[in-house]
Amino acid sequence: MSSTPDRGVPVPALALAALFVTALVTAQLTAAKVLLFQSPLSLPLAGSTLALPGAALAYALTFFASDCYSELYGKRAAQAMVNVGFVMNFVVLALVWSTILAPAANPEFAGQFRAVLGASTNIVVGSLLAYVVSQNWDVVVFHGLREYTDGDHLWLRNVGSTASSQLLDTVIFVGVAFFLAPVVLGVGEALPLSVVASLVVGQYLLKLLIALVDTPFVYAVVRAVRDGETDTRATPSG
Repeated sequence: MSSTPDRGVPVPALALAALFVTALVTAQLTAAKVLLFQSPLSLPLAGSTLALPGAALAYALTFFASDCYSELYGKRAAQAMVNVGFVMNFVVLALVWSTILAPAANPEFAGQFRAVLGASTNIVVGSLLAYVVSQNWDVVVFHGLREYTDGDHLWLRNVGSTASSQLLDTVIFVGVAFFLAPVVLGVGEALPLSVVASLVVGQYLLKLLIALVDTPFVYAVVRAVRDGETDTRATPSG
């Protein structure tokens, strides 16, 4: 009777996938709060006040996790993680709405609970469409740049893939949630195009800044995991 060795899932892969899903779920739950930041400069369209959803930081972490995962475990593994994450969005929505619709022991709190966690239809449609397009684009561009540079310049593929995918994410989310969905589907309130443009500029600039800041951390994670794998292979098994 033969037996299969139980190698288990590598801890770094499990940790990065867990970070990706945790940040993704957190982004879903924090999207309702709108954040305002004052810029020291007056920006075209956006002015000096930058408005973005509270999910911005959590969602930026998903790109950090997927870039690390792409570099370490390859394109197919990263695409699988991204698309499993897309399905998990629906699981989160189902669990949240089943709780919202269930009878409440404290009805006075139920309205507040729904207001905070029950994202409107236009936000859900915009966020899901933006997610599936931008995250898959991130993986494709990351590996396209990796092949183009023969595996060199990790900083280029991290910044290039994240910057372009965050632009797609911002344009799709803001455009669909605040303009197209209200106009085409009749859900939510359509904002003037000038306001939509200012939201895109403000959100993207902050996301681009996060993409630049996270590059040293991508290097650190990739190096730590590869060094750990080298040490493991070099250690004789008992």
